Amino acid sequence: MLPPSRIRSRALLGAVLAAALLLGAALAEAEPAAADDAALDAETLERRIITIDYSGGTARGNLRFGPITYQHPEPTGIVATVATLTIEAARAVLRGPDDTLISQAQGRRDADFEGGVTVRRGRLVAVGERLVYSEATGLGVLEGGAEVRIAPARAGEDEVVITATSVTFDVDTDMSISEGTVRLVNGDQTASAERLVYEEVRDLGQLTSSLSQAEVIRAGEDGDLRIVADEIRVLTEFKALYAQGDVTVEDGPVTSRGDVVFYDDDEEVAEVIGSPATAVDPSAGVNLSTDRIRQDVRYRFVEAIDASLPTTYTADQFALSSERP
Repeated sequence: MLPPSRIRSRALLGAVLAAALLLGAALAEAEPAAADDAALDAETLERRIITIDYSGGTARGNLRFGPITYQHPEPTGIVATVATLTIEAARAVLRGPDDTLISQAQGRRDADFEGGVTVRRGRLVAVGERLVYSEATGLGVLEGGAEVRIAPARAGEDEVVITATSVTFDVDTDMSISEGTVRLVNGDQTASAERLVYEEVRDLGQLTSSLSQAEVIRAGEDGDLRIVADEIRVLTEFKALYAQGDVTVEDGPVTSRGDVVFYDDDEEVAEVIGSPATAVDPSAGVNLSTDRIRQDVRYRFVEAIDASLPTTYTADQFALSSERP
């Protein structure tokens, strides 16, 4: 029989070996995850690096450490590309961190574009006075009375026109954020808010205002339809709207209120949902209070709907990509 000291030594050695094996297994499992994170970071970095073409123009400044100023005689002569974004201007300044070679500062540089700027991405064309881009964040901020025009995905549809104090473009996504006094026009509908998040591929906009409510007005031959709410989302291609939070729908003498409203512009029908939802039409002596109301804008009448019946639209259809699983 082994002495107790030998038994304790062997037990300790076994424990150490077991711990080492567990640590090795954990590190082996962690290595692919770390490699994936590194690859993701490298991919993101590469996507955010900006390239400036100033052919026919001039470059001056410290060409090794920056800042470098690019000038061109044409208003859109300087063409910068980053991911799917193209930036055109007459003047640009590229700068990096102090005491770092500009060629070795990729991922940490900033680029300023001035003198009238045009931004292009897919169906989108935007103009403004100046734009500041950061490789570290992948965000380009267009300022100075920005205007954005998004061509329709299908022929015969209406373009989307957005005006705002500033517009921020994210090169990692197809998303832009307009802020300030925001106005969105799509055909006969005009939306107003303090902030607009817009996904260009899906033609989905989210309108909010911190100090008031977002508003959508649809112009019609028999008068305007007005919808106000804490938050309004629009699918501009499909002419559909989703509003939530203290929603009011005004159409001539008819006023409806609820927690949620879906509106289909092609059908000219609003579905008002609340606890309860209400609809009032003094001219017709209508005073309705129920869980779900159908408001027909074309023929200007309201009626109660069975709350258990399926609905054409759901909130999930208006979810931003960042909100999806």
